[in-house]
Amino acid sequence: MIKKPIIGILVSILFLEDGLFSGMKKAAVSHDYVQAIVSAGGVPLLLPAIDDEESIKAQLKQVDGLLLSGGYDINPLLYGEEPLRELDTIFPEMDDHHIRSANIAAALGKPILGICRGLQVLNVAFGGTLYQDIAAQCSSKCLKHFQKGERHVPTHTVELTQNTVLSQIFPKDSIVTNSFHHQSVKEIAPGFIVNARAKDGIVEGIEKREGSFIVGVQWHPEMMITQSPDMLPLFRAFVEAAKKTVVVSSFEK
Repeated sequence: MIKKPIIGILVSILFLEDGLFSGMKKAAVSHDYVQAIVSAGGVPLLLPAIDDEESIKAQLKQVDGLLLSGGYDINPLLYGEEPLRELDTIFPEMDDHHIRSANIAAALGKPILGICRGLQVLNVAFGGTLYQDIAAQCSSKCLKHFQKGERHVPTHTVELTQNTVLSQIFPKDSIVTNSFHHQSVKEIAPGFIVNARAKDGIVEGIEKREGSFIVGVQWHPEMMITQSPDMLPLFRAFVEAAKKTVVVSSFEK
């Protein structure tokens, strides 16, 4: 029997603001990510934020692939910029864990899929920069990148770069996606290429030029597959890549 790959999902840190437990930190992630991995044939495992490097390595050695989930803005000091007034909430503890996890997972040869903030984490982790706020820093012709429609509804077109991993997953010139972001890639990290753009030129996807499967998308495919299978091929490709690095646990030896 072939072992299903275990996919580590990095979770967000939330602060409880009201009631008896006000001020308590909570580790949480949208169930849409969990269901997307299950639907693609993987086994999801939630990975909470920790600050000890050896413990992070131990986390990642137990999984076959890493999913970088969405969440807060990234601290611009991490890519050499001062904060603009349009910058939203940041959480340095989460930035540290996610960036270190991305670097360690890549060094271990683990496949990585970054979604929304997760794409931005990939770019910053490997030396790229971000637009802190698209509307403030880009031209007046930029599209609306934070939709008001339901989360699964596609609201703009994404044009795919041919001869990329992403274009092999979606063998067409363009796809339609949802959109829930106000930040985006500015300078792409060394060793990465752009695999998708919106019609206003905003980067909607990146991937590692060589080596293991490391792909980031700016939209939320996990939300879209709650109503349509159109985005499922992305998760299936990720899980298939993870099968090649399956870890045999001590229980199975």
